[in-house]
Amino acid sequence: MSEKEEQDQPMNDGPSKPAMREALVAAAFELFLERGFEQTTVDDIVSLAGVGRRSFFRYFPAKEDVVFPDHERSLAEMTEFLASGTGEEDPVKHACDAARLVLRMYAEQPSFSVQRYRLTRKVPGLRAYELSVVWRYEHTLAAYLRGRFADRPDGPLRADVIAAAVVSAHNHALRTWLRSGGESDWVAEVDAAMAFVTETWSDRPAEPAGPEGGAPDDDVVVLVASRRAPLWRMVQGIESALDDPRRI
Repeated sequence: MSEKEEQDQPMNDGPSKPAMREALVAAAFELFLERGFEQTTVDDIVSLAGVGRRSFFRYFPAKEDVVFPDHERSLAEMTEFLASGTGEEDPVKHACDAARLVLRMYAEQPSFSVQRYRLTRKVPGLRAYELSVVWRYEHTLAAYLRGRFADRPDGPLRADVIAAAVVSAHNHALRTWLRSGGESDWVAEVDAAMAFVTETWSDRPAEPAGPEGGAPDDDVVVLVASRRAPLWRMVQGIESALDDPRRI
């Protein structure tokens, strides 16, 4: 057996699959920060992680993909969330709520997200890769909005413009949070950004506020959900209950 074949054999005492993926990401970023992205090879990464080359390419098609390891999952969650709508909700608000999922993904790992932001600012190839990722999010939002605006003469144009606005507002909130080193209130940042888009593009009137700008009432909502249910589905359940007084 050749040396390369030995490297590609599974390691009996190696990490489990999720742990192996995390080990590859951790090793890659350690080397990127120490040596630089361009100076780090896949062989360097797998050597530090203690796995074979085949294991790397099982999880990541290329070295650039290890910098953005969670975007496929995030894109899938966004797509599922958009498809979960009833068709009665405000399409602009629904698109904005879908974008919040992406920022939440960044906020789950603030140190990693800030490191990635600083790295991509230094490497032109990573900035180009990041733009391709952003385009996929925008394309997904536009496809959803085109379906919702299909009966309007300006439907395709409106869908594309609003999708671009949602992504631009999301990226503004994300960059503001990242530039703070992950210290600012990301929820407040994204709330303000998405409110701007909704107020600008939604055809539906704003929801009435209660006394002194508070909630319409002080009803208590109790939600029963599986522990494994994604956060967006729980939020959707609460919003549904608030829309239907019989559920409160």
